[in-house]
Amino acid sequence: MKEKYKKRQLRTRFKPKTRFDVDAPAPTAARGPVESELEQLKARLLKPLINETADAAQNAPLKLAANEAAGLAWFTPFPLLFFPALLEEKIYAAQRQQARQELIRKQTGDLLDKAIV
Repeated sequence: MKEKYKKRQLRTRFKPKTRFDVDAPAPTAARGPVESELEQLKARLLKPLINETADAAQNAPLKLAANEAAGLAWFTPFPLLFFPALLEEKIYAAQRQQARQELIRKQTGDLLDKAIV
């Protein structure tokens, strides 16, 4: 029965290489003067949000959200125009995440005390 499955050498055949053109990336705003304007806008919009928070630990997620929004804005044709909306979305997501974490801490705070005792 093993004779039926004798090893045979197969010739390998390769097809010609396929080439394709890569399009240029989408045009984005040139950094420079716009970059400093975006940083000023970010600082101006972030300042009232940071002043509202009493806890300094909550400032870090807000700054991170602002940086993420600025990074996303650079991939748009008009970063200064899109940044405020992106910042609003990112801040909302950060606040929701903080509220969720606080709720989890309140619900599981007793569990940690019981585990230690």
